[in-house]
Amino acid sequence: MEKDLLKVRIMPMVPADYDEVHALWLTIRGFGIRAIDDSRADIERFIRRNPTTSVVARVEDRIVGSILCGSDGRQGALYHVCVAEGFRRKGIGTRMVGFCMHQLKYMGINKVTLIAFASNDGGNAFWNQIGWKQRSDVNYYEFILNEKNITRFIGVEEA
Repeated sequence: MEKDLLKVRIMPMVPADYDEVHALWLTIRGFGIRAIDDSRADIERFIRRNPTTSVVARVEDRIVGSILCGSDGRQGALYHVCVAEGFRRKGIGTRMVGFCMHQLKYMGINKVTLIAFASNDGGNAFWNQIGWKQRSDVNYYEFILNEKNITRFIGVEEA
């Protein structure tokens, strides 16, 4: 499929997209899925809190990309950015990011962050290519409040 021949529709994600988006996540090698945060209930809660910022990319009736995007009112954040294997390098990821950035800017958000696993070579190359800057002046910390909320990596054997 040529880049200009794809009829890709970029649109806000709605709760009814969950099953197809979750199925897409499960095809992305190295993708980290959390037991609770990525459940239907939590994704629907996230979308209700951020009704215009998360996005899906559709080719015909199939979802081929998605981004969870939200804001706490001070900064925006992108989560679970993905494009199906056969649809990469066709501008879909860039268009989805642009959609999210436009929505956040409209809301008055001036800064957007994301986390890319260090081992995600393709993702890190993508973010660098479209002008995002990797910070070296901060450390990222997290504290797990619910031990049941484990991260499972798709298609990666555990060491």
